[in-house]
Amino acid sequence: MSDKLKIPTHLGIIMDGNGRWAKLRGLKRTKGHEEGAKVAENVIEWASDMGIRYLTLYSFSTENWKRPKEEVTFLFSLMVRYLESRLNKIIRENVRVRFTGRIDELPENVYNVCKRIEEKSKNNTKIDVILAVNYGGRREIVDAVNKLISQNVNKITIEDISNNLYLPDVPDPELIIRTSGEIRLSNFLLWQSAYSELYFTKTLWPDFNKEELEKAIIDYTKRDRRFGSISSDEGSV
Repeated sequence: MSDKLKIPTHLGIIMDGNGRWAKLRGLKRTKGHEEGAKVAENVIEWASDMGIRYLTLYSFSTENWKRPKEEVTFLFSLMVRYLESRLNKIIRENVRVRFTGRIDELPENVYNVCKRIEEKSKNNTKIDVILAVNYGGRREIVDAVNKLISQNVNKITIEDISNNLYLPDVPDPELIIRTSGEIRLSNFLLWQSAYSELYFTKTLWPDFNKEELEKAIIDYTKRDRRFGSISSDEGSV
């Protein structure tokens, strides 16, 4: 990749299309999730090599509980299996794994693995990989407001809410990628994405590769992030 590219400090990805990928091939949805997990592992490596400091992967939303129980159980077992089997690699490659969402509502064994991985990797510094699990953007905002109410805050500011989100130390994502052709955020980082650049690709998540990631970064590089102001080349009137 060119040295002139703007590399986002924080990249968010909505990993969509595992089920459709499997259906197109006459496979079970679980096979799509397995392939998707492999892609997620690759993306972590590519993002780390590019210099991305924070990577948030939308892994399991609050709405995903509506899926068949067998699929939900498989998703959690897949996550646990991957985290436990990759722990040594995570430590070796200086990756910090964190979670955002109501992970205290997860099955006990899943919760325990999440906390153990967080603890084991907490001193790693190359990239923070944030898995959004049992996560919903609206719920996060509500939880922040309720936290402030419990602190007897009478007048809530933007900074108050930002400081009481699940991971207040993590900067807002400059770029959010969604795969599979859907053009919406689906309750992902709603507060944090106020000024995020959005990139949508029709590529299903199991087919997402390094070239697709680079295309998104190149597209992001071409954008003029003004945050409500005017472009520097427009001058003033």
